[in-house]
Amino acid sequence: MATLPTVAVYGLGIIGSRCADQLAKKGYTVRTWNRTPKPRKDSHPDPATTAQNADFHSFYLKDGIALREVFNQLRGELKPTHTILNHSTVDLKSTQWLAAQCAEIGCQFLDIPFTGSREAAAQAALVYYAGGDSEVLEKARPLLEATSKEIKHLGPVGSATIIKIATNLISASTVQALAEGLAITTAHGIAPELFTEAVASNASGSVLASMKLPTMAAGDYDTHFSMENMHKDSKFALQLAESKNLDTPGIRVTSEAMGNQCKKGHAHLDFSALFKAYPEQ
Repeated sequence: MATLPTVAVYGLGIIGSRCADQLAKKGYTVRTWNRTPKPRKDSHPDPATTAQNADFHSFYLKDGIALREVFNQLRGELKPTHTILNHSTVDLKSTQWLAAQCAEIGCQFLDIPFTGSREAAAQAALVYYAGGDSEVLEKARPLLEATSKEIKHLGPVGSATIIKIATNLISASTVQALAEGLAITTAHGIAPELFTEAVASNASGSVLASMKLPTMAAGDYDTHFSMENMHKDSKFALQLAESKNLDTPGIRVTSEAMGNQCKKGHAHLDFSALFKAYPEQ
């Protein structure tokens, strides 16, 4: 039986930590690093040490700044036989920068962000959006399948980053609309359960609505995807739109609303805390 490759995981947040657990559970040798040290047997003190002896390098980092910083720290350990998997949602320029750095070294690279919440990561049920060479994707597929239920190849490097940002735009805008609808109906004395049921039977119903409306009504903002991360991604969407001279007023307003909630100390809450802009009924 072939020995499974060694995987270095950088970033042990809500998703990265659960993916590292799934990989270890399925027999991979895992080496991890997090800026704030985590009490794990597989943790290492810095990115360069974490990179040693690893075949695959999986990034679950906050943003492009963190991505560049971590990559520069481990760059000296990379060889042409290595594969870089960037699962972080970053701006397009950072994705392109990382691809160019990998090409310079000669190692392989996939632009491969994910969609899926905390529960999906815990159940190895993420969906990966893949941008890059199909042969590199096939090489990485067994590893990716250890943490996912679906892998979508969307085209060259950059395509996955763009689609991930665009889908997060829709999620953020949808939750803002749900918050407004819930605020209006409850302010007029309608029970939130009735509004939730009505939405479920309406064309506007969705998996996202079924997840977020009950928790918003209950004032439960346990973090599945944080306000600060969704706010970050909304700014990436605005950058992409502006680069093509597109006016996107919906996400601009929603981005401002998320920014206001971050300023009020709600950055680490789930982004459904957009509903906190409205008084309790």
